[in-house]
Amino acid sequence: MKWEQVRHQYPEQWVLVEAISAYSAKSTRHFNELSVISNFTESTVAWKEYKKLHLANPSKEYYIFHTDHETIEVKEQKFIGVRRRLQ
Repeated sequence: MKWEQVRHQYPEQWVLVEAISAYSAKSTRHFNELSVISNFTESTVAWKEYKKLHLANPSKEYYIFHTDHETIEVKEQKFIGVRRRLQ
């Protein structure tokens, strides 16, 4: 589903989506195709659901957006953390 379709179907709501087709350009993630998993009136409930899904499927791309936004994009950041060496 395109973002315009999501906005039309779920007006003024928070949506938890999975990116089905996306690409990166100039450190920004752009979405061609999304799958709506759930919709919410409160962001805190959406985040709880997001955490559960992300823990169960960390390789999938889940996002939470509000449908008031005409366009969506996610700025990508490089990981600069410290990784612990397993022994």
